[in-house]
Amino acid sequence: MIASDLHGSAYYTKKLLQCMETEEPARVLLLGDLLYHGPRNDLPREYAPKEVLAMLNAHKDRLFCVRGNCEAEVDQMVLEFPVLADYALLADPCGVIFATHGHHHNEAQKPPLRAGDVLLYGHTHVPMCHLSDGILCLNPGSVSIPKEGSEHGYMILDDGVFIWKNLDQVEYHRYDWAHQTGDCFTARP
Repeated sequence: MIASDLHGSAYYTKKLLQCMETEEPARVLLLGDLLYHGPRNDLPREYAPKEVLAMLNAHKDRLFCVRGNCEAEVDQMVLEFPVLADYALLADPCGVIFATHGHHHNEAQKPPLRAGDVLLYGHTHVPMCHLSDGILCLNPGSVSIPKEGSEHGYMILDDGVFIWKNLDQVEYHRYDWAHQTGDCFTARP
């Protein structure tokens, strides 16, 4: 399970955790911006960073995280899982996944990847799937503050297939990385 941009919303974090219980992923990868809303965003529904950190800490054994532009060193003092790495490299039978928040590495400023690899990032709050110079650029969108008419949501990676779902667990897009099939898209009004 892959999610991004919780921004301290207790309401949407609860919904994400309910999805996690139903989906039963082995691990959850969070792409940053967990506790704070940042100066460019309105406060999300039920903004309560202390509640969010307690909910996340209760699942620390299943969480991986990369640092978003709203994370600070003080967050690591209260979160019981690592949150300060700028990126994570994940090995998959289909290739390499470079997971990051997206404020440094993104489709416009790619890290050194090879054709066939995946650049996975959040930050924009807009779900997307683009093929750029042979690199698959993916964004799950935002859990709590979706933009451009998109839905509150997350992604699932299952045997080389990326699946976008809203928080009602309704699938609205998929891309088969293993077989390079599926349409690319940006948002979904």
